[in-house]
Amino acid sequence: MITSGPRRVLILVENLPSPFDRRVWQEATTLRDAGYTVSIICPTGHGCERKFEAIDGIHIWRYDLPLEAEGAKGYAIEYSAALFWTFLLAWKVFFKRGFDVIHACNPPDLFFLIGGFFKLLGKKFVFDHHDINPELYEAKFARRDSIYRLLLKLERWSFRAADVSIATNDSYRKIAIERGRMPPHRVFVVRSGPSLERMKFVPPDRSLKRGRRYLVGYVGVMGKQEGIDYLLRAARHIVVELRRTDVHFGLVGGGTSLEQMKALAAELGIARFVTFTGRVPDKALLAVLNTADVCVNPDVANEMNDKSTLNKIMEYMALGKPIVQFDLAEGRYSAQEASLYARKNDPVDLAEKILELLDDPVRRVRMGEFGRRRVENELEWRHEVPKLLAAYEALWRAPGASTAARGVAAR
Repeated sequence: MITSGPRRVLILVENLPSPFDRRVWQEATTLRDAGYTVSIICPTGHGCERKFEAIDGIHIWRYDLPLEAEGAKGYAIEYSAALFWTFLLAWKVFFKRGFDVIHACNPPDLFFLIGGFFKLLGKKFVFDHHDINPELYEAKFARRDSIYRLLLKLERWSFRAADVSIATNDSYRKIAIERGRMPPHRVFVVRSGPSLERMKFVPPDRSLKRGRRYLVGYVGVMGKQEGIDYLLRAARHIVVELRRTDVHFGLVGGGTSLEQMKALAAELGIARFVTFTGRVPDKALLAVLNTADVCVNPDVANEMNDKSTLNKIMEYMALGKPIVQFDLAEGRYSAQEASLYARKNDPVDLAEKILELLDDPVRRVRMGEFGRRRVENELEWRHEVPKLLAAYEALWRAPGASTAARGVAAR
């Protein structure tokens, strides 16, 4: 694959530290295993406080962010700081280790400024499209204003600067081609498949059920568009209105809405039926998921979530867990028969679907087995490795040189 010595890759990521960001770390280790020299620039975070660290041959440079943004002004401050420190550290990597490719993971859609600058020095630029930021902005702030239109321009400029674009699913690929005007053979779908080496079966921990019969599990960010309020209202319907006091809810994850959601649980009168763990290590996460009888994805039904592939869905499936979620296009594509689908943004129907599974253990087993097989046979990260490497091979191939690679890009 590599024709003139080991190529060097610099990965830029802003929203999570490495190696905590699972997709980025899988990409980095895959490229390393394929013979690339890999460096990463990312923010610091809990458990990732060191400004420089080398892990398994991958060099990681980190910087501090001034705040965890919530409002529009906060995002402007956060992203400006991230852009400044990333550009500064990119020069440090340039002189210390060098790079041939900048692999930029959004958000934000600003790294094209750095990628475009280094293209002037002969470097390649890969745009790894993790989030559709115009839709994310609309989901957070419920408006299409001048900032929304600016985000569309930044997205378009990111695609325009890219030599190759990586999409996380076919919905994102369509955006790259239609909205970003990328040539189809330069857009590669690389899904965020779970690693079965990480998502391991461990014995259930019955203490997590707090003395109750069932545990409903959730893993993910505690943010506005994640719909945790819908899940809590579903929990209230189960516990208060239907008087099903045999169900406990374990919610794993941190984010800007964590304290607000704790307060909402208390307001709804269900605080003793809900455990919020915050962000925890993999060991604690796996304990909750392996103990859960049913796992949920309450992500709000909106344009962003409808088009986005959610890691939590495939992690639930990797551990053989039946799922309940709102009926979203990419969520249905991922889970298929491993999930029940509640009416969009309807917490009562979400509650009814949860109880439907809790009261049917045979169905839970059947759905869980289907999900596990789908991960093993189609969705596990090892199935995505050839697609990622094909995207990199296309970087050094003359335009239009290979129709075979175009077939990989389209899948």
